[in-house]
This record gives sequence, structure tokens and C-alpha cells, in this order.
Amino acid sequence: MKRYFKYIQISLALIMLGSCSDDYLAINDDPNNPTDVAPDLILPVAQKYSVSYNLADRYTNTLGNLFMVNWSQSDEYSWYYDEFNYSVSAAFYGRIWNATYANTLKQYEVLCDLYVEDENSIYDNYIGIAEIMQAYHFQTLVDTYGDIPYSEALERGNNPTPAYDDAQTIYDDLIVKIDNAIALIKATDSDDEVPGDDDIIFGGDMTSWIQFANTVKLRILIRQSDVTSKQADITSGIADIMSEGSGFISADVVANPGYENDENKQSPFYADYGLSVAGEDTNNMLATCASDYIIGYLEDTNDSRIDYLYSVPSTGTHLGVPQGLLDYPTGLYVSDQVSLLGPSLVSSPEQDAPVMLLAESYFLQAEAIQRNFMTGDAQAMYEAGISASFDYLGATGASTYYAQGIANVSWAATPDTDKIEAIITQKWLALNGTNAHESWIEYNRTGFPSGIPVPLNNTNADRPVRLSYPTSEITGNAGNLPDQPDEFTEYIFWHN
Repeated sequence: MKRYFKYIQISLALIMLGSCSDDYLAINDDPNNPTDVAPDLILPVAQKYSVSYNLADRYTNTLGNLFMVNWSQSDEYSWYYDEFNYSVSAAFYGRIWNATYANTLKQYEVLCDLYVEDENSIYDNYIGIAEIMQAYHFQTLVDTYGDIPYSEALERGNNPTPAYDDAQTIYDDLIVKIDNAIALIKATDSDDEVPGDDDIIFGGDMTSWIQFANTVKLRILIRQSDVTSKQADITSGIADIMSEGSGFISADVVANPGYENDENKQSPFYADYGLSVAGEDTNNMLATCASDYIIGYLEDTNDSRIDYLYSVPSTGTHLGVPQGLLDYPTGLYVSDQVSLLGPSLVSSPEQDAPVMLLAESYFLQAEAIQRNFMTGDAQAMYEAGISASFDYLGATGASTYYAQGIANVSWAATPDTDKIEAIITQKWLALNGTNAHESWIEYNRTGFPSGIPVPLNNTNADRPVRLSYPTSEITGNAGNLPDQPDEFTEYIFWHN
């Protein structure tokens, strides 16, 4: 797949030709813009954006790992004080909004718009993939901001100031979008083009795409589990998934266009938190380490994943750093004395980029069963989720781990009233380093895991429940911008 780095570069040049608008939502409709770019050039660009903006420094995964106390910083660096202080403002992590709209969603919309108006299109598989990935990203935006531009957001430059849509209404439409995408894919025939290596996620396996769509749909439905008015919709929505018949993802969903140890070609997480192309330590690598809380939690529960999530320092003993520490004890928390990010998170420049882990799918199913939205064995799904997490990291001893008589580890040792907390707690552990933004969102929904501390010297009682609308919206779409919500008290609609 190495050739797709070259194709991605060519695709970017073609797709972005003429796209000179300063508006982050405007997709240029310049007639000089080549609207006949082949879909096999557009798709890998869009997918590359999908994983890069989730995993790169100061995007969703970084934010989640810091808010959920997975990460801290070593003594020599002052990298994360805005995060530790919860300095949420219009300037805070605005790249999540801007990059998702301007690049990621834009590319998928270009893919749809090139062919969707042709009822005889032979590219319905590509359109279906684009619709599924748009649903995936729009859910993240709603979960992070609440009401957002949606129905008018991607009108290819015709509307640079789109209206905002209600978050619940968007969620409802995302279900429709996913259902339509699945139907479109299932209706294709031998005349339709099927992606190949240009699909850097599933390699053109359309059954896997349907399974992924079902899993994203399950995530959307379960997120609303505490919304009284949505109970029947959740039950019927999950029943529809089961009757569709393809099931959920059966392996970790990852992307890889042929990452290699070359400039701008390293896997995105490794590029920011691993070694440089020359094999030298990077500042991010040395600055980012385990928090004392997560090290203590993993050690207290005899969790062998600790050695895969965090490196063992030269002392031979794991050491995490309290978040928000202002006065570091001399020599104690320097980078060669603390647990930096571990070998399973930063394994090589060629490593796969995770999109959704199998463990998350199992935990979603466990929760759906435990809440009586679907039938099945909640304990089996819970333990499968833990095992999948161990497998992803290359750790051993999953069954020994969850057989311990420890609440939120052992299903049997967890009271029935606390089973949901056990599921969400294990999801938090499983998504450490890979998709911790999802853990933050789940914390906002459920309040679990309980007992997670706020950083030292932080006067807030708890972490933010949403982000502020970014500066780009204040300056570029002020006429439609809602009042800035209180980032600590105004929850997203699905909050318990």
C-alpha cells in the first residue's frame, strides 16, 4: 500500500486546486476545480484525514487522555497546563472543529457530490463509505459541542454561514444516514466499482463496512440510553441492526496507507509521540507520560496492560506524575525517571492507526444487553471486551485479570447495580491512548469511572462537559452562532 502516499499527495493537489476560500466550512465550487477526480484518489485522502485528526497532537485523542487522567507531563516541559487548568475557551482545541469540517468532512462530501446526483452511478460503494464516515465524525462533533452546523454545513461554498441544527435532531438523522448507506451498499451489483487498496481501512471489504456502520449506529443509540423519550427508538434501532444480519465489527478497525519511516509518512500517533525519522527522541515523546492516578489504578488492579501502555523507566519501577503539579521535586519527575507512553502505543513508524477498537464494540454490546435493549450474555461481552483490549496491546493474562474478586474488574464481584460502571470503567482502560476522547464523552454521559481526580491547583469540581465554539465561528459565522454554553454545567442532550 505504500503507493497510496503518492496517490494521496496527488489527490490533495487535485481536490484542493482552486479551493482558496478562507471560510473553514466553504467547499470551493470553482469551475476550475477538477470535479471529475476519480473516487479512488479521493477516498484515501478522506480516510487519512479521519485518522490523522483523531490521533495527532492536540486533537481529540490528546484531549481525552488528558481530561481522563491517562497522561501527565514530565518535569522538563510545560506542555499541558491549559488542559490541566481546564482553560476551555474559543481558542482551546479549535482545530478539532476546524479540521473536521474543512478537511475530513469536506473530502467525504466531495466524494458524495461527485456522483450522488447520477442515479446510474457505479460508485455507490464509495458513496456508502463516505456517508458512514460522515456519521462517525458528525457524532463526535455533536458529543463535543452540542448544536452544530449540519444540514447546511457542506454545501460546497454556496453557504459560508450555515445555520446550526439541534443536536438531538442531528443524532436522529445520523441513524437515517447510516441506514441509507447500508441500503446503498447492499443494493450494488456487479457493475458497481468496489474499492481496493484505495480503501486504507477495510481494503474494499464492503461487509466489514456494513459491520462498522452497525457498530457506529449502536454507539449513537447507546449514547442516548438515559434519554427517556428515546427508549423505544433505541430498542427498535438495535432490533433493526440485528435483523439486518451483518453484525458488528469482528476485529480492530485500523487504517494504514503504507506508513513508513520517512518525512510526513510516519503513522500519525507515532509521528507525534514516537521517535523522529532520524531515530531521535522528540519533545512530545519526552514530555508526555503517565499520570500518578492511572499508574496507581493499574497497579492496584494487577493489570498487566500497564507495561504496554507505559514504558518502564530506567529505575525499573513505574512512576506517574500528578497532573497540574507546579513545584516539581528536584530530579524526581524528569523524563528518564517517569513512565512515558508505552511500546504498544508507539511501536513503530509503520504502525496501524486505530479508528475503532474491537473492545469498544464488545462493551457497547455488553451495555445494550445489561440495559435490556438487546438479548445476549452481558458478562460474555464484557469479558470479551477486556480480552480484546489485552490482545490489541499484545498483553497476556486477560482471563486471570478479570477473574480477580475486584469490583469493576470481575463481573461477578461487581454488584448488579454497578454493572454499567464496570463496563464504562473497562472501556476507559481499553481506549487509553487510542481513542480517549470517547472515554471523556462516556464520562460526561454516565459519570463513570467514578473517583477520577481533577488536576492539582484546579479549582473546578469536575472536568468540562463540552468545548466552546471556536474562534473561527465567532469571526466567520457570528450571525448563526448560539450563545456560548457554560462548559462545565450545560451538558449535551444525552447526559444522565
